[in-house]
Formats: sequence, C-alpha cells, structure tokens
Amino acid sequence: MTRQLLAVAAGGAAGAVFRWLMAGTVQRFSGGAFPWGTFAVNALGSFLLGFLFVWLIERSTASELVRLALTVGMLGAFTTFSTYSYESIRLLQEGEYGLAAGNVVGQVAVCLVLTWLGIQLAKAI
Repeated sequence: MTRQLLAVAAGGAAGAVFRWLMAGTVQRFSGGAFPWGTFAVNALGSFLLGFLFVWLIERSTASELVRLALTVGMLGAFTTFSTYSYESIRLLQEGEYGLAAGNVVGQVAVCLVLTWLGIQLAKAI
C-alpha cells in the first residue's frame, strides 16, 4: 500500500506542476474572460487518459505502480474539474451566460471526443 501511495503522490505532484504551467501559459496567450487554460488542460488530459488506459492496460507491460502514477496521480492532478466548475460559476456570477454555457458544454463535448480519440489511437497502434 505504501508503494502505491508514493506512486500516486509522485505522479500527482508532476501533474499539478504540469497543469499550473500549461493552464497559465495558455491563458496568458489567449487572454480574455474565457478560461482557455483550464479548457486546454481538460481537453489534453481527457485525450491522454483515454490513450493511457488502453496503452498501459492492453498494450504494455507497465507495472501497477507506473499505471497508478500516470493515471490516478499525474492525470488526476493534471485535469482540473474543480477549477472548471469554479470558473463556470464565476462566469455565471459575472453575468457572462454565453461564456459560461460555452465553457460547460464545450469542455464536456471536447473532452468526451478526445477521450474517445485517445482510446482509438491507443488501440490502433
């Protein structure tokens, strides 16, 4: 159990740093009120999770610790559902109903499609 906890913790630390770097960079370049940084992180995280679950379970001999570190730890910390939720509520509170709806619907649709694409890519290679 200790090894699993350490694997998740190490992956989580890396994922949190990657999230902070990517979300901040994307948001700085995109500007504006729409939370493009969180959107990009959630989209990429969805694709990677779909890909890694198939790749690590069906196509690789990676250990349980590697799987836990990458999926539960790294991608669990990388994707930002709580931030997505907060930003959506903030947009609603600011009266930005169109941006809020675009954020909610857009992220759900894009992330579902990208998860599916990640699965398909992993199965194809």
